[in-house]
Amino acid sequence: MDVTQAITQRRTVKQFDPEHRLSNEEFKTLMHHATLAPTSFNIQHWRFVRISDPQLRADICSAAWEQVQVVQASELLVVTSDIKAWDKSPERYWRNTDADTQAMVVGMLTEFYQGREWIQRDEAIRSAAFAAQNLMLSAKAMGYDSCPMIGFDPDTVAQLIHLPADHLVVMLLAIGKAAAEPSPRGGQLPMDELLINNRFVD
Repeated sequence: MDVTQAITQRRTVKQFDPEHRLSNEEFKTLMHHATLAPTSFNIQHWRFVRISDPQLRADICSAAWEQVQVVQASELLVVTSDIKAWDKSPERYWRNTDADTQAMVVGMLTEFYQGREWIQRDEAIRSAAFAAQNLMLSAKAMGYDSCPMIGFDPDTVAQLIHLPADHLVVMLLAIGKAAAEPSPRGGQLPMDELLINNRFVD
């Protein structure tokens, strides 16, 4: 499946085959593709919590208002992000470059993020969302479906997974073999409403 097919055929699926399991190689491929997503200054804020414990799945399901995809899907990931990743040995994000490049980039990213908590949070969410989209498209290309979720109590999920204080929960992401066809698309907005030429009209 090419990228155009993956984009056009990707849909949010609510019901999965609970007996199906991804192979270790399939899961490794998904995660590799996730880590190739774009990220500011190569900081790679994303942290993925793979939920394999059945009881923890059940507890998260309760926190997600009993949505069955949480327990049915082959894989359930809590997509989280490290808000303070920019300040945690940032030279390691550029370890494959020379010392001068490392020093330059670390100086730039420190100046950009330091003292700007709203930017730190926004960028952490952006990076994790890019990675989640890579996961969904990669899953579709492999013949699987997915369900990104914000319908859950983030505080409860954070407690259940022992989320560090400087991290945030971005979404839940269920991946697996669809057990039912998705509903028809609700309706896309017209392009002339979505695409603005140069600037908004006052």
